[in-house]
Amino acid sequence: MSPRGALIQGGGTGESEWLASPRLRAVPATNLAQLIGDARRLVVVAPHPDDEVLGCGGLIALAVQAAVDVVVVALSDGEAAYPDDPHWTGQRLAPARRAELIDACRALGVSPAKIVHAGLPDGRLRAHLDKAAQLLAGLVQAGDAVLVTWARDGHPDHEAAADATLRACAQVGARCIQYPIWAWHWGDPRQPAFLEGAAARLPLPQAAWDAKQRALACFATQTGHCTPAPAQPILPAHVLVRFGRDFELLLP
Repeated sequence: MSPRGALIQGGGTGESEWLASPRLRAVPATNLAQLIGDARRLVVVAPHPDDEVLGCGGLIALAVQAAVDVVVVALSDGEAAYPDDPHWTGQRLAPARRAELIDACRALGVSPAKIVHAGLPDGRLRAHLDKAAQLLAGLVQAGDAVLVTWARDGHPDHEAAADATLRACAQVGARCIQYPIWAWHWGDPRQPAFLEGAAARLPLPQAAWDAKQRALACFATQTGHCTPAPAQPILPAHVLVRFGRDFELLLP
């Protein structure tokens, strides 16, 4: 994740506010079969390494347990996360985040051979939208269930990733499901923008929740548990707590 949007400032909406939201509690529960139907392959598109685990790591773990083939596509390497940090330059951060993604996927049960590193520039996915859409159209197959960040997530890369994925899915006839990330930061629990349409709550059994938390711990450069630690990690505790819930929210 690389926060580069006007909506991503300050501490954001507290987790206690979300958990107290009647609108969020009223979202109907779903399960893996209802979400992906008869799809035998799940393609998870992430603008940056870690978005896939934050938004739907539990779903990925459940899919692996159900013998669904899972492919993870990282559109960028997230190399621009710390543009002012003299140590974590893009040249150093890109391979570190690729390695973290591999470890995180292993924690979820996904083979490194199922990871696609597109290598598009972090922070500039909108300028490479056609290339991203073309890459995804060549990868996604009719009948796949495809997950991507929400098209109104408040981060330009997240929204560009959604636009490219929606275009590719429409081209090949695949189903697209979106997941919010930064909307939890700027959203209003009284009137959550992502609940204007369909939304579903996926409860996470303990094993899937555990796998997700192990995967999140792999992203040391983002949580600040690395040497040297960045002055302001992308995923401090008040952000991570939003992804420690026993459910995930999906937008079919």
